[in-house]
Amino acid sequence: MPRQVPLATKLSYGFGAVAYGIKDNGFSVFLLLFYNQVVGLPAHQVGLAIMIALLVDACIDPMVGHLSDQTHSRWGRRHPWLYLSALPIAMVWILLWNPPDAAPGVQFAYLIGIAILVRAVVSCYEVPSLALAPEITRDYHERTAVLRYRYLFGWAGGLAMLMLAFGLLLVPEPGYPVGQLNPNGYHRFALVGAGIMLVAVLVSAIGTHRGYARRAPTAPERLPLGPTLRAIVSTLRNRPFLILMAAALFAFANQGLTFALSNYLLLFVWEFPQAAFITYALALFAGAVLAFLGVPAVSRRLGKKDAAAMLALVSIVLSTLPYWLRLAGLFPGNQSPLMMPIFLTLMALATAAGIGVMILTASMVADVTEASEAETGKRAEGLFFAGFFFTQKCVTGVGIFLSGALLGAIGFPADAQPAAIDSTVITRLMAAYAGLTVVIGIGAAWIFMKFPFGRAEHEARLRQLAVAEGDRDTLDG
Repeated sequence: MPRQVPLATKLSYGFGAVAYGIKDNGFSVFLLLFYNQVVGLPAHQVGLAIMIALLVDACIDPMVGHLSDQTHSRWGRRHPWLYLSALPIAMVWILLWNPPDAAPGVQFAYLIGIAILVRAVVSCYEVPSLALAPEITRDYHERTAVLRYRYLFGWAGGLAMLMLAFGLLLVPEPGYPVGQLNPNGYHRFALVGAGIMLVAVLVSAIGTHRGYARRAPTAPERLPLGPTLRAIVSTLRNRPFLILMAAALFAFANQGLTFALSNYLLLFVWEFPQAAFITYALALFAGAVLAFLGVPAVSRRLGKKDAAAMLALVSIVLSTLPYWLRLAGLFPGNQSPLMMPIFLTLMALATAAGIGVMILTASMVADVTEASEAETGKRAEGLFFAGFFFTQKCVTGVGIFLSGALLGAIGFPADAQPAAIDSTVITRLMAAYAGLTVVIGIGAAWIFMKFPFGRAEHEARLRQLAVAEGDRDTLDG
């Protein structure tokens, strides 16, 4: 019977994800709207800036993961990174939402630079923190149980910030009848978010310190730059890992597309009043709780890859159904008392399925670390989770890029006001969003089914590694 991870460890480990939840929610829900409708940059420029930052991330994340794997301190490999990243995360978050009052070209360059900084410092926390998961437990199903706390807290933090934004921070003021378009609110949004992120990172680092902040028995091998880069590339070319990352890229990009367009869809398609946005956030949190409760059982019944593929399909069906029905004239109108409960129920269920895909993907990445160790004799959790984290950040990068391109392609106007926009533009928005979501989601499900191993192979590999470790201990003795 595998040893269960103590609840206190799960809670403290998961609580650190509040910081990433706030960052991800801010990037996904508000960044495009803020820089497009408040600052005044064209939507396609905002999407391009985020994509440029994402491309830089492709270099930063593996280096952070490798350096984390190579760290040899009295606090272990991961905890020095957790402590040192806390304050920089808070500082750059404030800078992101306070761009200079300058020419559009300067603001565009500022957004690129500060987006790179935000992503880089968050990587310095999130990659080492995620890499703790394989160290916390090697059990096939217990990993899913541990990682679900991370996603529960990540979504709770992001959605709590969303509710604060809609309820207290981004509120109408004289001259700004729409709260999401009030520039003063974003200054408050930045300060509150920075404070919560700082606390979350430090609490998680301190809470996991006693159990896992310890020096490894042997120092990792140090290589010159050239061999180091070749080792990084070789590790990340692991076939099961590449399959998993391809599937995750599709699944996460779909979620990013939904998040980046959420304000546009809720304001202009569904014409949500201000108070309804809080209800929407609560519905999404209900989805996060459903995923937390249901994913372990689905994983045990179907296996991780089959469960991920099924949930990816369930998510796209439920998330696009209201739009297909509205286009067909079958969904209740915006003034109907049935519209809101039906729409929110479907969104909660779609969110639960989407989060389930994320949890299972992270758990499979942890399993890949032993597959790689069996082949190479080395553990590289930091590198693998750097690749996973980069893919996870595509939620915002690719999502905002696709959203900006989509809005430009359908001719969505700047400074648009709800209920005053041409109905043909709304129709194009619904059709383009729903169609793109279906195509991407089917791709994710198909690739998940190509993942090559499950529980039986994982447990056989653990037995093989246990024998190898026993042999090494005998030789050392």
